[in-house]
Amino acid sequence: MSRLGKMPEWQKWFVILGISSCSLSGGIYLIGHEFQIQRSILGSHNILVIHGVAAMLTILALGSVLPFHLKAGLKSKRKWWSGLGQLSFLSALMITGSLLYYGPEAIRETVVSTHWGLGLLFFAVFLIHIPMGLNKQARS
Repeated sequence: MSRLGKMPEWQKWFVILGISSCSLSGGIYLIGHEFQIQRSILGSHNILVIHGVAAMLTILALGSVLPFHLKAGLKSKRKWWSGLGQLSFLSALMITGSLLYYGPEAIRETVVSTHWGLGLLFFAVFLIHIPMGLNKQARS
């Protein structure tokens, strides 16, 4: 690593793969299940399983980033909004995802709506955060 907080290539691709696969599978399930588009395929249990496994990979990726990348980002005072926004959204997504599986039935519909809304917002922030870092690397 040439500069403080810059992730090694393996870690960068692990994070991008985890978040992209989780967001893509969640989006596919959202389209199929909630919006009833090709529900038998896109809203199937298999897609939900893929989303769950991808979410676990994303949580592992987040854990690999926290000790160094986050600390360095806070010290550098760069990309705070997108970085802390991602961390906040991921935390809320982990909580709502857990509530979907373990929570009471009475709050399920509210949690479903909250989870997919947060997921869409998270992915938007992720798309903003990543190119900002890639543009800086290209100029270095």
